[in-house]
Amino acid sequence: MRHNYYMRKKILVLGAGKSSSYLIKYLSEQAFENDWQITIADSDIKAAQKRIGRSKFTQAAWLDASNLNALTKLVGLNHLVISLLPPHMHLEVAKICLLNRKHLITASYLTDEMKALHKSAERAGIVFLNECGLDPGIDHLSAKKIIDEVHAQKGSILSFKSYCGGLIAPDYDTNPWHYKFTWNPRNVVLAGQQTAKYLENGKLQFIPPQRIFTQTDKIKINGVIYDGYANRDSLSYINTYNLQHVTTMLRGTLRSSGFCEAWDVLVKIGFTDNSYKLNTSKLSYSELLEALMPSNNKSIKKRLEQFTNSAEIISQLQWLGLFDNTKISLRESSPADVLQQLLEKKWKLEKGDLDMIVMQHLIQYKLKGKLHLITSTLQLEGETDTLTAMSKTVGLPLGIAAKLILEKQVNLKGVIIPTLPVLYQPMLEELAKYDIVFKEKHTQK
Repeated sequence: MRHNYYMRKKILVLGAGKSSSYLIKYLSEQAFENDWQITIADSDIKAAQKRIGRSKFTQAAWLDASNLNALTKLVGLNHLVISLLPPHMHLEVAKICLLNRKHLITASYLTDEMKALHKSAERAGIVFLNECGLDPGIDHLSAKKIIDEVHAQKGSILSFKSYCGGLIAPDYDTNPWHYKFTWNPRNVVLAGQQTAKYLENGKLQFIPPQRIFTQTDKIKINGVIYDGYANRDSLSYINTYNLQHVTTMLRGTLRSSGFCEAWDVLVKIGFTDNSYKLNTSKLSYSELLEALMPSNNKSIKKRLEQFTNSAEIISQLQWLGLFDNTKISLRESSPADVLQQLLEKKWKLEKGDLDMIVMQHLIQYKLKGKLHLITSTLQLEGETDTLTAMSKTVGLPLGIAAKLILEKQVNLKGVIIPTLPVLYQPMLEELAKYDIVFKEKHTQK
C-alpha cells in the first residue's frame, strides 16, 4: 500500500549540476520502490526540472542557497539532505540540519569545522556523512575493504598509494589537452592550490602549490601511462585507515600524460590566480596574456619560451584561444574566472561524448615474512554525455548511503566518513550491480 504523501520519507537534493544526474536517476527509481518524495533544489529551476524528467515522486524547487531562511524552511520539510553545493556552503547547511535534526550527506572533504559538530550531531541522533562520492568516497570503500582483509590475516601494510582521475574516454579524446569537463569546472581550475602532504619511505614530504604540477609520477594502468600528482593532505588518512605502521602514504589525482606540464605553464603565467579582480571587459585574451607575462618587446610566443621550451605546450595554449584578439565578455573578474569561462567552451563534453573514471590502489604488505602487492583497479566509461561515469560514481554512493540511512539499515550518529564495514560492505555490493567493480591483482614479491 502506498503511504500518504505526508507520511513519505523525503529527501532534499541541493544542487542540480553536472554530478547530479545519476544520483537523481537512482533516487527517482528508489522513490518508486520505497514511496519516497524527492525534491531537487537549484537556483536554475530549468536545470532541476530537466534532471527529474517525468517522475511523479520527484519535484523541482527554486532555491537561492545563500538565502538561509528559504534554505531552513526547505530543509525542515525533509528527512535527509544531500548537498551538492560548493564545499564552502556545506557547513551552513549542516548547522541548519542540526537545528532541524535532519541527516546530511555530502561528497566533499571533511573539514575541521564540520568535525566540530560531531558531538552535537550525536546528541541530536543524526548523521552527517561526508566524503561519500567518488574521490573522496568510493576510494574509501574499496581501500578500507582491502586494508581490513589484510589486517584480518595479521598482515602489516607498508605502503598505500591511491590515484583517481575523471578523464575523457579514448574514443572521444578530440583535443590536444586530452581532457573535458565532467564535474565542477571551478574545482578543476583551482586544483592544486594547497600544499600536498604525504609520507614516502618513512619521510614526510611536502609539495607547495608552485610545484604540484611539476612533481608528478608516471602511473601505468591497463597499458596507458598517466600523470599522477599528489592530493592535499594524505597524512590525515593514516589514522583514518588504521595504517599507523605504514611507511608510504599517498593519495593522488590522475591526468592524461603531458597534461600537468602544460597546466603548470598556466599556473606560472598566473591564469589560475583567483586572489584579485580586474576590469577584463576591455581586454582581449591575448592582451590579458601579455599583461600577465614579464614585459619585453618580444612576441607572445617568444615570451612564452621563458616558461617552456615545448612547442607542443605553446600550441596547446594557442588552441585554447589565449593568443586571440577576441574580447573577454566578463566584467570584474579574476584571471581564474577568465580561464574557467574559456575552458568551459573548449573543454565542453559534447553530445554523444563519453567520459571515463580510472582509479587504482597500490597496497604493499608483509605477511609471514613475505612481501605482497595488491593492485586494485576501477575503469568505467559513462553511459551517455549526461549519465556520465563521473555522475555515476559520485551520485550512486550518495544515493545508496541515503537509502541505508532512511531505511534504517545502518544506525550511525555524528560526523563520519564511509570507512566502517557497516557502510562499505552494503555500498560496495550495490555498486557492483551498476558495474562499479574493482579488479584486484595479487602478486608476491
